[in-house]
Amino acid sequence: MRIIYHFLLWLLTPLLPFYLKKRARRNPAYLQHWDERFGAPYEQAVKNAIWIHAVSVGETRAAAPLITALQQYFPDVPILLTQMTPTGRATAQQLYPNAQCRYLPYDRQNWVVQFLRDHQPRFGILMETEIWVNLIHECRAQDIPLFLANARLSAKSQKGYQKILNLIRPALQTLTDCYAQTSVDAERLQSIGIKQAQVMGNTKYDIHVPEQAYQLAQQFRQKVGERHVFVAASTRATSDTDEAELILQAWVKQKISPKDLLIIVPRHPERFQAAFDMAEKLGLRVQKRSDNQKVLPETQVWIGDSMGELFAYYLLADIAFVGGSLVDTGCQNIIEPLSCGKPVLFGFSTYNFQAACEGALQANAAKQIHTADELVQTVQQWFSQPEHYQQMVQNTTQFIAQHQGASERMAAAIVAKIQTNVNK
Repeated sequence: MRIIYHFLLWLLTPLLPFYLKKRARRNPAYLQHWDERFGAPYEQAVKNAIWIHAVSVGETRAAAPLITALQQYFPDVPILLTQMTPTGRATAQQLYPNAQCRYLPYDRQNWVVQFLRDHQPRFGILMETEIWVNLIHECRAQDIPLFLANARLSAKSQKGYQKILNLIRPALQTLTDCYAQTSVDAERLQSIGIKQAQVMGNTKYDIHVPEQAYQLAQQFRQKVGERHVFVAASTRATSDTDEAELILQAWVKQKISPKDLLIIVPRHPERFQAAFDMAEKLGLRVQKRSDNQKVLPETQVWIGDSMGELFAYYLLADIAFVGGSLVDTGCQNIIEPLSCGKPVLFGFSTYNFQAACEGALQANAAKQIHTADELVQTVQQWFSQPEHYQQMVQNTTQFIAQHQGASERMAAAIVAKIQTNVNK
C-alpha cells in the first residue's frame, strides 16, 4: 500500500504548483517560500530543536500553551514551528519571533528525509490530526520521538481514514505516544491504528488572552463608543452560501437598533472586501477597521479586515457568534470568545469543536441556533435581558476554568516518555 502511496505522490508532484497558484488567486502569500514545500535544503536550519507541526492558525494557537509548558522543562532548547498555510506561518511568527518558522514539505519520502536531515529535531509534535505517512515512518527510522498531541478525530474523518487503513495504520502504530482531547476522540483514533490514546483534554482552554489584545480592545472601545457590540467572527463562505451575507440580511430584516453595532470578521482575508460590499449593497452604513477612523454613531456595521486581532474583537464584544457553523464547515474555535468571558452563539455545524460546543451548552455559556434570523433575534433578546446576560458571563468563566490544565499534562507526559526511551 505504501508503494502505491509513493507512486501517487510522484504522479501528483507536477500538479502541486498549479494547486498553489490556484490558492494564490485568493491569497498571494501562497506564491512565497515554494522551495520549503518541495524539499529544498534549508539554509541555516535550526538543529536539535523542539519541533511542532501545526497546519494553520487554530493549531498554531493551540500549540502555544503546550510550547510554554515544554519550555519549563527545556528552557534553552530552540523551537522549530512548521505549517502548511500562510496564515498559520504568520501566526507562528507573531507568537514566536525567536523561533524558526517554515513550511513542512509535502510528504514525498526524499523531501521528508531532507527536512529531517536539515533539522535533526530532538523530538516532534504533530498537533490535532496530522497524518503524514512518510513523515511518521521516517521519524521512526531516524529514531526521532514523534507525538500526536491535542489529538481529535471527527466521525466524518474517521470514515475517510478507515478506507485507507492499510496505509495509515502501520504509520500510526510507530508514533511514540498520542494525547487525545476526549474519550470519543481516543476511541476513534484507536479505531484507525493508534495503539493507545491517553485522554488529556484540549490545550485551547489554556490559551491566555494576550496583553496587547486588552490594549487594542481599549482602543477599539474609544473608536466605537458606548454601544452594544455583536461580533460575528471567523465567518466562512462555501460555494453557495456566505455566512456574512446571511447575517447582514438578517440584521436588516430584524431592524436592529442603530445603537447596536455589528462587527463582521471574515475568516479569510479575501472575504474582507466582499463583506464590505455586501453591507453597502443592503443599504447599511459600513466602515472598515483598516481605515483606522472613529466609528461614527450612525455606522451600523464595522468590517474587521485585519489579521491577528480576533481576541481584541472578542474583548470588545458583548456577544460573539463563531462562524463556520451556519455553513457545513464544522465551526471555528468557540473557546477563544469564552476565554474572553463572552457568551457564544454558534450554528448547526460543530464537528470540529463538538465536545466544546456540547460542554458550553450544558454549562449555559452558549446557545446553538440554526438560522441567521434566529441568531439576530437571540442577540436582541440578550441585549434586552441584562440579568440573564450577566449570568451567562459568569458561566463562561466557570466553564473555562473547569477545563484547563491539558498543556501541563501533555508536557509532563512527553518528558516522561522521552526520559523512559533514553533510559532503555
